[in-house]
Amino acid sequence: MYIKGVGMTKFDYSQKPWWKFAYEATMEALEDANMKISQIDAIVLSAMSVAQVSSQERQTHKISLLSDLFKTHVPIIETPSVCSGGGVAFWTGLRLGFNNVLVVSGERVVENVSEITVDYILSAAERTLEQTEGMLFPTQNALVWQQYMKKYGGTMDDLSQISFKNHQNASLNPKAYYYKRPVSLEKIKSSPIVSSPLRLFDCSFSVNGGAAVIISKEKTDIKVIGSGFATDYLLTFAREDSTHFLATKIAAEKAFSEAKLKPRDINVAELHDAFTSVELFSYEDLGFAPLGKGATLIREGKVYLDGELPINPSGGLKAKGHPISATGLAQIYEIVNQLRGRCGQRQVHPHHQKFGVRVKNPQIGLCHNIGGTGGSVTVHIFRKMT
Repeated sequence: MYIKGVGMTKFDYSQKPWWKFAYEATMEALEDANMKISQIDAIVLSAMSVAQVSSQERQTHKISLLSDLFKTHVPIIETPSVCSGGGVAFWTGLRLGFNNVLVVSGERVVENVSEITVDYILSAAERTLEQTEGMLFPTQNALVWQQYMKKYGGTMDDLSQISFKNHQNASLNPKAYYYKRPVSLEKIKSSPIVSSPLRLFDCSFSVNGGAAVIISKEKTDIKVIGSGFATDYLLTFAREDSTHFLATKIAAEKAFSEAKLKPRDINVAELHDAFTSVELFSYEDLGFAPLGKGATLIREGKVYLDGELPINPSGGLKAKGHPISATGLAQIYEIVNQLRGRCGQRQVHPHHQKFGVRVKNPQIGLCHNIGGTGGSVTVHIFRKMT
């Protein structure tokens, strides 16, 4: 399958209904693809926030609302998978067999007091055993990171550098929340502790927004060459290895096998940095670094915009913002635009793997989308064809 068009709203705290975010992203994707909605044969939707009990919208029949919104009667499938909803929706759309499929998400996550919003987000984790013991998402990830540091020697300075990198990138991205608002390394290192040792600027933040991708059997300049999807146990500490996400490794192996590529072939990547620690050990889970050596990529500058493998040129969840289901599609939006050379100041020009010289635009990109604390993961690989 190929990519015909991509669209994305600005990620912010505006209080438009979820379907307006979805609509705006879809209109941009259709314009990008030079298509009309009547040419779409099926739609896959992921929108977690709409069903929350505290929501003013409380619309559970979302597929029918989209039928009304787009004046269409095509099949519409909803694929909720919390933070990996966008990636799972895309994975599903690739396998439907239709000529043209719209994959879309619109989210108004932030519309209530923080306690209610956070409690709803926590419904994506295990509620009975872990959360009653204080195992919230920051705590889970802090404990995972503690185990990683003890076993492999990563440092909080490594995480601060990842946060700094992603904030630098977001300051160049007009659709990121932190656009034109760079954050200093000193501010990151002195930010409050959220769950020791993770600080405020080690954690991503919820925003509202939408993203859309149109996939097609018709050949275009961007081809989906690899697609992997894997799941893991909801109980984080019932897993065999508490320092890495097995689902990422499995999904990556599937995607690379399908693409007939190796991790070293990737020119640019969007990783699911819900926490800076997750970005670091995902370098290893995805095969970009040996086990326990992920920190070398940030220490040696290899993952910066001007590095050998730029990671999260959009700013990532850390600084672009994280609107739950829309995140996975926003990652694809970024990678497609990077491959097409349309990213302006944050456009990457990676090293040629064989000759070590700069190339004009990347040719192969990867998207990595996680649900929960490694409970569901998608990995997709894209190639620029012309």
